[in-house]
Amino acid sequence: MKIFELFKSIASTDSNESAGPVQYLIVGLGNPGDKYVNTRHNVGFTVLDVFANKYGADKWKLKFKSLYADVVVNGKRCILLKPSTYMNKSGEAVIEAMNFYKIPIENVIVVCDDITLSPSRIRIRIKGSDGGHNGLKNIIYLTGENTFPRVRIGVGAKPHPDYDLADWVLSNYKKDEIPLMEAAFDKSVEAISLIVDDNINKAMNMFN
Repeated sequence: MKIFELFKSIASTDSNESAGPVQYLIVGLGNPGDKYVNTRHNVGFTVLDVFANKYGADKWKLKFKSLYADVVVNGKRCILLKPSTYMNKSGEAVIEAMNFYKIPIENVIVVCDDITLSPSRIRIRIKGSDGGHNGLKNIIYLTGENTFPRVRIGVGAKPHPDYDLADWVLSNYKKDEIPLMEAAFDKSVEAISLIVDDNINKAMNMFN
């Protein structure tokens, strides 16, 4: 399935919701609104849509200052979270969901863009700094922790040094980049599934 034709096919039933406790929070970072759909900075949202489609997630609902969906991955109940706070306040949504489900920071998986990686590249880390990413920065600031796994997805560097960074990350992909990004989204979904299955080292060995 082509990633950029995905949105109309997302599952819309509640049949996958589990009665068991939530074990993981999978957070895709991005900005809400139609004008940001499929932009580089919204790669986290797109990956969660791909993830939801693969695992038959229930319909997206509003809570935790976010759109969220319930899904079972490898027998474990997970919440997919797309904060609607805009990127630099992503931590507000994360904190609300963490507190509600009593999820430890080590079980919060964050998916975001990375301008230092070329399209199709992903980088997985168990913990670390924000690396200059405002979404990660706010999550670390509000939780007081940086010990959460993250999947960073390459969206390419600015075309030249004088190019405005905000304009770049809010731009759409070029035609020749789309198949590369689709491959990156598929790899990211597989990596997240491995992390949920307690195989983060395997994910890093496979994809870093």
